[in-house]
Amino acid sequence: MTTPTAKEIKAMTDVAGVPVDAEVAARIANSIGPAFAGFAPVAGTLPFDLEPAGFLLVQTAKVSA
Repeated sequence: MTTPTAKEIKAMTDVAGVPVDAEVAARIANSIGPAFAGFAPVAGTLPFDLEPAGFLLVQTAKVSA
């Protein structure tokens, strides 16, 4: 898991339809950097890391008998 750069943040916000300028992208990258550093020791070991979008689907699926 690597900390996203301002360039990567800019690309993600553009794709999401919420474009930001380079200065805002840099501030976002700087603000989330510590969170990435904190989770680095357990990165890849948590089941939620595998597919965050599928997590809610699994949690809300009804079991058919």
